[in-house]
Amino acid sequence: MKFAKIVFTIAGVWGLLVLIPMYFLRDRIGEQYPPPIAHADFYYGFLAVTLVWQIAFLVIARDPVRFRPMMVPAMLEKFVYIASMFVLFGLGELQAGQVAVTAPDFVLGVLFVAAFAKTRGFFPTRAS
Repeated sequence: MKFAKIVFTIAGVWGLLVLIPMYFLRDRIGEQYPPPIAHADFYYGFLAVTLVWQIAFLVIARDPVRFRPMMVPAMLEKFVYIASMFVLFGLGELQAGQVAVTAPDFVLGVLFVAAFAKTRGFFPTRAS
């Protein structure tokens, strides 16, 4: 259980540290990876939903056994995002640098799987 607490705390804190500055970097990202971001609603919507997930990670960290079922959508949050980025890269929609930033998400996704597996023993088995 301690492993899951550490993993989800790190994920939540890391995510907050990475995402909050992005609220102020929209133009810079558009300059670095043209064209400029034209749909602010999608950009800030993505940030908002992703930011909320960081809070969910911190909630899971508080009581991993209680919130173990939420680890499944947490894993999906990581792996669906990574898969999406690789598909976009394969279609020529993204540059390699835009995909490279998913590496920490992959590591965290794998750690989420491990945390999920390690918390399994904390559930009492049902009597038949």
